[in-house]
Amino acid sequence: MRRTNWKIRIFIGLAIVAFALIQRWSNKETNPYTGRVQNINMTADQEIAIGLQSTPQIAQQYGGLYPDERMQSYVDVVGNKLVQNSIARETPYRYEFHLLADDRTINAFALPGGQIFITYALFSQLNEAQLAGVLGHEIGHVIGRHSAERIAESNFWKTISMGASVGADAGDIVGSIGQNTLLKNGRGDELESDDLGVLLMIRSGYKPLEMIRVMEILKAAAGSNRVPEFQSTHPDPENRIAKIKKAIKKYERGV
Repeated sequence: MRRTNWKIRIFIGLAIVAFALIQRWSNKETNPYTGRVQNINMTADQEIAIGLQSTPQIAQQYGGLYPDERMQSYVDVVGNKLVQNSIARETPYRYEFHLLADDRTINAFALPGGQIFITYALFSQLNEAQLAGVLGHEIGHVIGRHSAERIAESNFWKTISMGASVGADAGDIVGSIGQNTLLKNGRGDELESDDLGVLLMIRSGYKPLEMIRVMEILKAAAGSNRVPEFQSTHPDPENRIAKIKKAIKKYERGV
């Protein structure tokens, strides 16, 4: 009887894993703006909805929006300039830029669908071209559909882990593989967004070398406690600077 139950568990576990693999394969699509094949399980409208729904809570976590409307308008002007002069305007996303009141946390990030944030702590250290570099990088995350890809990858590995848990006691191992995969892809996302950020800066008339200064600001902000690259979802700033220099040469040659 126990042997029969064991066989049933193995069968169910394998069926779950097979379902996850088939679903992942069927979700493959080529991003028309980057040319990269991705695992995506949601539409652009769903991405937009997720971003809009999450925006109020995210803003609250950073002390709300910065109260000076002139500063916010300045961020909007730079952000919209990047959108209108690049492939971003061809995408279905609704780009909105939010200056957060937090004056201690140096950060910028993007939600699915075009909601983009920058803290006052970072904003206050940037000139216009550097601000364009930061916003261009975050627009790159939206164009690259990185959040949607991470969600799909996470769901895939959760399903695989569940199948392994049913069939045997290997769920934790498979879950660990999934986390490592997400970690690696996260670094790739940052580099892809840096590349796109350089392109958006050039198309909008900004000097792309200012993106390197942004990396130096981020490196200085992290200080001596910076996490080594192999332990972080973000590439080391020095590595990013080298990649940015290559991107500048590539796009200035028109390649």
